[in-house]
Amino acid sequence: MILEADPRTGTLIGFARRRHLEAFRGTPGQGNNRQGKRGEDLVVRVPQGTVIHDADSGELLADLAEPGARCLVARGGKGGRGNASFADAAHQAPSFAEKGEPGEKRRLRLELKLLADVGIIGLPNVGKSSLLARVSAARPKIADYPFTTLVPHLGLVRVDDETSFVMADLPGLVEGAHRGLGRGFDFLRHVERTRILVHVLDIAAEERDPLNDFEVIRRELAEHSDRLASLPQVVAANKIDLPGARERAAAVRKALSRRRVQVFPISAVTGEGVSQLIGAVAARLEPAEAPSPAGKPAFFTVPRDRTVTVERDGEGRFVVRGEGVERLVAKTNLDNEEALARLQRSLERMGVVQKLRLAGAVEGSKVVICDREFDFFD
Repeated sequence: MILEADPRTGTLIGFARRRHLEAFRGTPGQGNNRQGKRGEDLVVRVPQGTVIHDADSGELLADLAEPGARCLVARGGKGGRGNASFADAAHQAPSFAEKGEPGEKRRLRLELKLLADVGIIGLPNVGKSSLLARVSAARPKIADYPFTTLVPHLGLVRVDDETSFVMADLPGLVEGAHRGLGRGFDFLRHVERTRILVHVLDIAAEERDPLNDFEVIRRELAEHSDRLASLPQVVAANKIDLPGARERAAAVRKALSRRRVQVFPISAVTGEGVSQLIGAVAARLEPAEAPSPAGKPAFFTVPRDRTVTVERDGEGRFVVRGEGVERLVAKTNLDNEEALARLQRSLERMGVVQKLRLAGAVEGSKVVICDREFDFFD
């Protein structure tokens, strides 16, 4: 089972209807030493930017940030060998054969983080969607009530014939978003991919303090991660076409200039000042650090777990767990004495018998492997 990043796949919605996926099975072997047909890989395409976690352990398995990046998340079982494979000088006609291994099973959690160069941030209803609609062909929903934007929208911004970048209108933040309040987690996971932030402030509303709004967003970014807090920001002081806004914009620019934050008074409705804002963003994009994937290569294989553990259960039995041991038992024909003898020798070589001795197993103790119960004979 392989997951592959496909730029043409836009969402993960298909997994809401198709939650169980299974690769194609092989076929059994036949007489005259003929092997059965191998199973086939199942390649499942997911959007570029999908992050894959193990749903049970929470472990990060892969970050498919690049087009065509792949992650092998579950292996098919290895085919069993026929009796001819075990023939030797002493046993020229073995009476046993291996079973095929069962394929791996894994529960996954898929998370999509949008890939955008620039993220538009700000409190609800400050004009983020209006700005994206002004500078690109994107048409997000625009209305005069909070949380108009419930999902991120992407737009391609063309600066000139040679320069363009992707801008994302991200769901509005509220105080406490890093704890999941409002659109918190929906917003913050997408911001992680951006290289520059355009922080939109509403400077026309007399009941709002733009500087306080700036601090609210800054704290939420810092609480989520240090990287978000360190991203380059420019401020768009929006709605300067409204009465009294230009004076407040001048005060905001003076206050934030002391913190070396660029402020651009704009009107997303009329377009005033927007070209200067976009030009400044484009100029800062080239040296800005691109977000790196979460440390995984373009083709990643989930490693096998080689550990073997022995524990006592509530009934006093010795329960052996370990991927290699369980695969060995699954392949063994437990109704055949020769196959059982070979299993015993293999468990000895793997150190399982020694682990059982150290755990306190004695003659006649019950041992459980793969839900099969054995008697321990030393």
